[in-house]
Amino acid sequence: MGDRLFTLREATELLPQIKAELAVLQELASRIEDEQLELQKMKLILIQTQINHVKDGFFEAESRIDFMRMEADMLIQNFARKGVQLKMISPGLIDFPANLDGEEVLLCWKEGEESITHYHGWHEGFMGRKLLPEDF
Repeated sequence: MGDRLFTLREATELLPQIKAELAVLQELASRIEDEQLELQKMKLILIQTQINHVKDGFFEAESRIDFMRMEADMLIQNFARKGVQLKMISPGLIDFPANLDGEEVLLCWKEGEESITHYHGWHEGFMGRKLLPEDF
């Protein structure tokens, strides 16, 4: 179980910041994917043609990818430092630990939803999502 429990109001107030940080992380993840694809293409060219100047780009490409991964790790850790759980980068899926009628649950937000309207138990996962009670 988490250290911090959010009220719906606290989670809602934090959501715009979470959305913005998620967008940055998604863009970075996309760039990493693109760079890895380019690196694979470079390796294939080298294997097929034995052109040595292609080797020179490996270190630079691998260094860029390593740096972007470190940046992504830092962004992911920032979610945890805020007390929220990043379940999926794309599409974004975020859980906010909360208390509902004395039971610890996770307020669940999925990218594309305007607000936090669902929750689920700690062991139920996304498939166990339920609509929040009106009086929550």
